Amino acid sequence: MSTGKIIVITAPSGSGKTTLVKRLLEACPHLEFSISACTRKPRNGEVHSKDYYFFEEEEFKRLIAEDAFVEWEMVYAGKYYGTLKSELQRIWDAGKSPLVDIDVQGALAVMDKYKAICHTIFIEAPSMEELRKRLINRGTETPQSLEERINKAEHELAFAPRFDTVLVNDDLEKATAELIAVVTRFTGC
Repeated sequence: MSTGKIIVITAPSGSGKTTLVKRLLEACPHLEFSISACTRKPRNGEVHSKDYYFFEEEEFKRLIAEDAFVEWEMVYAGKYYGTLKSELQRIWDAGKSPLVDIDVQGALAVMDKYKAICHTIFIEAPSMEELRKRLINRGTETPQSLEERINKAEHELAFAPRFDTVLVNDDLEKATAELIAVVTRFTGC
């Protein structure tokens, strides 16, 4: 049975959000991951309506005009991302609660529209030094992209007080247990 609730999780890159979200979904079968819509091309192996809802830019703009999104933004020139209202409804109709994993601005938009049924969670690394170390250890960042991610993280951290829960991921097992407890309390499941 649907709880009619929404869980929104956001975090700066390198905070461990993806790992925590996977663990949360495994532990809480009453949640279902909300699939985002985008205008980028599918990467190798990605499937429409499983990984993302892939749209051409014109179709995405038509959906914006039709007010089909809870939130959307143009992340890069011509590259749109958003959360479809129909995706949340699909999950509620299945008797589950949507878990929306999006950036800070998108999370704030969902919070504004669904405040009464939404619990927002901001995950952060224990320090900027640790965040930098995690990003470097990924081995995917150039010096320029590393600095861009650090600057973005510093900007995003300013919004953390606006979230219902701020969870510091300094110990993965402890953070997982805290996240599951917060979500279970809110959804009642």
